[in-house]
Amino acid sequence: MPKTISKDIPLSELTLRRYEKPASYTKRELTRKLCLSIGLLQPGDSRDIIVDILQVLLNNRHKKVLMNSEEIREKVIKARQKQKLPVKGVASSNVRRQLKRLKDLYLIESLKNQYRITDHEQLHIIFEKHIKDFYLKNILERVEDYFKEIK
Repeated sequence: MPKTISKDIPLSELTLRRYEKPASYTKRELTRKLCLSIGLLQPGDSRDIIVDILQVLLNNRHKKVLMNSEEIREKVIKARQKQKLPVKGVASSNVRRQLKRLKDLYLIESLKNQYRITDHEQLHIIFEKHIKDFYLKNILERVEDYFKEIK
């Protein structure tokens, strides 16, 4: 039986999807499309709590408010109830897991277990500085290394 030498665990990964141009969507629908576009949400996935978590943080960006995961959870529950959406996926552990996913993509940051949109910045600027110019660039360079190595 062959011996496993190493596991193929990526150092980083990014999923990108192209959808139609943004139209006259609600804020939540726009946030949902963004989450789909960058792989935070899968097409057809009804478990979309990450959309509401990101929306709560975006809604508080201008106030420059830091919130802990429980405060975010409470606001998510209220938002889902207001929109008559099922209040599922709001367990504290799941909220923290979704916050980590947003943090891993540099969309949010934490300071002493308090979360905010990175630097209270606009999302398109975060995308340019952190995702496009840093995260994506590093992934593309490594993929290019593999293309060059195969002769």
